[in-house]
Amino acid sequence: MLNIAPTKANLISAKNSLEFSQKGFELLDKKRNVLIRELMSYVDLSKKLQGQIDEAFRDAYEALKKANITMGLKEVQEVAATIPEAMDYEVIFKSVMGVEVPIIKYEEKDIMPRYSMYKTNSAMDLAYMKFNKIKYLIYTLAQVENAVYRLAMEVKKTQKRANALENIQIPKFKEIIKSISGILEEKEREDFFRLKVVKKKKN
Repeated sequence: MLNIAPTKANLISAKNSLEFSQKGFELLDKKRNVLIRELMSYVDLSKKLQGQIDEAFRDAYEALKKANITMGLKEVQEVAATIPEAMDYEVIFKSVMGVEVPIIKYEEKDIMPRYSMYKTNSAMDLAYMKFNKIKYLIYTLAQVENAVYRLAMEVKKTQKRANALENIQIPKFKEIIKSISGILEEKEREDFFRLKVVKKKKN
């Protein structure tokens, strides 16, 4: 036990600290459960998106292969150089139990080719269209995987705090209360016994 004087004031203080720690643990436990539910929903969505992206990449590379065969690799590379860097999104955040989770806002648009039509064919258009679709899937996957990481880190932190309260703080205050209560009760019995002795002597 810690070196704490066995006084009524310290007993009251320990009881208040125990109550505060127990309420803190309950709140952390609820937070952890909410975070885990949210995390699992994102994990399920991530798996689903990963499957969609894998399938989309297979289709897109098949279309690109056809474009390479029908147009030639050099022509395809020249066309690829005309496609602008993706900047059609905005990242905002929402709070989940105090955790800032990203949301990628974008408007899904059809392709607008910037390359010359007479040097290309439908295979090139199809490849471009399929890779454009993948871009939006990747936006969503990036949002989901970032949320998974942030929520997982918060679950770990919350778990650590809850464990500290449950396994260290709460048992410590219970032990302090038990020890001080025992000493005070013993002291009350001794005082009562002395009082009886004094009364007997007076009589």
